[in-house]
Amino acid sequence: MCIVLDPGHGPFTAGKRSPDGRLREYHVNAAIAKFVQQELEGIVTCHFTTNGDRDVPLWERSQFANQLKASLFVSIHANAYGSTWNAVSGIETYIAPRASKKSHLVAKAVQAQLVKKTGRLDRGVKTGNFHVLTRTTMPAILVEVGFMTNRVECELLLSEEYQRKCAKGIAAGIRSVL
Repeated sequence: MCIVLDPGHGPFTAGKRSPDGRLREYHVNAAIAKFVQQELEGIVTCHFTTNGDRDVPLWERSQFANQLKASLFVSIHANAYGSTWNAVSGIETYIAPRASKKSHLVAKAVQAQLVKKTGRLDRGVKTGNFHVLTRTTMPAILVEVGFMTNRVECELLLSEEYQRKCAKGIAAGIRSVL
């Protein structure tokens, strides 16, 4: 079984930072993706949409997964509400508006495990018309593992301990539906 892990955005994408600039979203996403790969080692083969040397366009990410004929696409993100510190918090998982039953199943399982492992607010499974969800031909989810515009969650996102908890949640959700 082949899974594509997508550390959302890229290392040079403008604006994908915490209000104080300490957190760069790609670095958190990439760390979590690597930890997910470790959690799933020996169970599935993981491929990454980027190695961090450039900002990979969305079409290239979906095309890569489609050409691999991956079984699952998982895009990992840190959320933001505006560009200043605020109280909005929690974890949410997205699927395409016309997602497959398998996408629904994976999204529910991953969302539940992320909330369980991290103890953060459950914002639920939602639909989003995101390119990586609508242009991939396999079940696909996009997870938002916390808000980088929330001071508490920003600190968590910067910590390896929290990144590993997120990875354990994502991997546990995936394993439960294999």
